[in-house]
Amino acid sequence: MDFGGGDEIRFETMGQAGVVTLTRPKALNALTGRMVHALAAALDVWEKDASVRLVLVRGEGRAFCAGGDIMDVYRAGRAGERHVEFFADEYRMNAQLARFPKPYVALIDGIVMGGGVGISAHGSHRVMTENAIVAMPEVGIGFFPDVGGSHVLSRLPGAFGMYMALTGNRVRQGDALAVGLATQTIRSESQQELVEALTASGEVEEVLGRFHVAVPAETDAATFAAIERHFSHETLETALASLKEEAGAGDEFASKTLATILSRSPTSLKVAWREIRRGADLSMDDCMRMEFRVLNRMLDGHDFYEGIRAVLVDKGSTPVWNPPTLDGVSDAAAEAYFAPLGDRELVL
Repeated sequence: MDFGGGDEIRFETMGQAGVVTLTRPKALNALTGRMVHALAAALDVWEKDASVRLVLVRGEGRAFCAGGDIMDVYRAGRAGERHVEFFADEYRMNAQLARFPKPYVALIDGIVMGGGVGISAHGSHRVMTENAIVAMPEVGIGFFPDVGGSHVLSRLPGAFGMYMALTGNRVRQGDALAVGLATQTIRSESQQELVEALTASGEVEEVLGRFHVAVPAETDAATFAAIERHFSHETLETALASLKEEAGAGDEFASKTLATILSRSPTSLKVAWREIRRGADLSMDDCMRMEFRVLNRMLDGHDFYEGIRAVLVDKGSTPVWNPPTLDGVSDAAAEAYFAPLGDRELVL
């Protein structure tokens, strides 16, 4: 089936299912604008097609989807242009997916970050193998957890979503299952058999229940409790003070976590804290509108382009954030990222 994705994404009907395969393995299946448009078109058609009982999404190679392909956005920004259209289309597709009425099964066998979370976490089922690695690492590139991150992360138990947002740390299969990022966990060698069973019967709950293999969390109970203790504070400043106090007492988790956070963009940290806190009280659509407001200000700023330069262009270099410290980002400056856009608001 051709929904306009070219050789970057493949669509098939297999038995009871519409099957989507991301086919950019050399780019870790990073999303392009063409892929976003094609997936949105497929969802629209398959929602109305009674012969399609479920949608299954998977990726080729060692990644499900490592995020959005943002180099074009970076180059445009360096040239003084603002490419908001890619994000607007992506956010609309994320909201469309969250409303999709049929079972939507993301089969995650490898890396899923950023935009990859956006095309998996909003669906009904997230099935992860032992190879799954989940992260929202945006604060490390001067950005913020978007693609509905404010909706997903704010609803994870024990303040785990705030921990993910502020550290960008990677989460594996067991922890993903423990906090609800994964709905089922399976062995990687059973993937093809699972696909065949799902497409043949269309009975999603029965098939996934049959293949599900419970796995323990990688994080122990004491560390989960520490995450909740530190990241449930009312403000970013009190959360960091909590980490600093325990780090000073020799706690290794607090020390490592504090060091990680303080290496991230100060502006991104202050914005992400507000975004996740507010997302807990917003619908998915309102989260996407809020994130689009933040996005526009990020594209007008410094740290996003500096982060991309350091991480993706001059790989391995240390970004120089501006302002360089949290003290340099006033509450008013952070709040300005959330101001209405007037006639430029995201239309869903």
